[in-house]
Amino acid sequence: MARIFVTGCTQGLGRLAAEALLDDGHRVVAHGRDAGRLDDLAARGADVVAGDLADLEQTRAVAERVNRLGRMDAVIHNAGVMTGPAVLPVNVVAPYLLTALGTRPARLVYLSSGMHRGGRAELPGLDWSGTRSTASYSDSKLFLTTLAAAVARRWPDVRTHAVDPGWVPTRMGGAGAPGDLRLGVLTQTWLATSDDPEALTTGGYWHHRRRLDPHPAAGDHDFQERLLDALAEHTGTPLA
Repeated sequence: MARIFVTGCTQGLGRLAAEALLDDGHRVVAHGRDAGRLDDLAARGADVVAGDLADLEQTRAVAERVNRLGRMDAVIHNAGVMTGPAVLPVNVVAPYLLTALGTRPARLVYLSSGMHRGGRAELPGLDWSGTRSTASYSDSKLFLTTLAAAVARRWPDVRTHAVDPGWVPTRMGGAGAPGDLRLGVLTQTWLATSDDPEALTTGGYWHHRRRLDPHPAAGDHDFQERLLDALAEHTGTPLA
């Protein structure tokens, strides 16, 4: 069975993904900002790593603790926020830094959103620290989708994908969201563990196990490199 690190496991899609992976017999490393809210996952055998992904130093500490546990077979970058100044730090900077600092896994999955299509491919003037709100949720998900594509291009030996789980009824999505929560979880866990030929590809953008075309900017190599440069400058950590 695989060993899988999942961020954002205290609620929503991350929690459901961790539970589904445990149900299937996988070894899970569950992350949350509040370790106390992961006690039930720990009781089921999950390793628990706590840290606030809006904070650079705490994110570095999370990466270090996960590395000490050994190489992951897969990492699912699920943690995210919808509004406020933490949108860029949590949705983009943290997955970048965890990717750059982490022992390279066999598979990487980044949770994007269909809303990334409304994002602006504009980097000047962004405050990556979260001191000021300078980007929307859509912007952040466009950057994350671009990050996934850039990692897939730079690391061809790592099966790397972005996933749109749909508008699903979580606390972030709201109780009235019309999407299928089961399918929102299924695609990310399938990409992290399956030996199906489609899951063994790389560089995909997926919705309910269907590969779709993302925003054109995500595939623009120049924009990918400019995004990586901006994140490397902010964090002081380049992507190998």
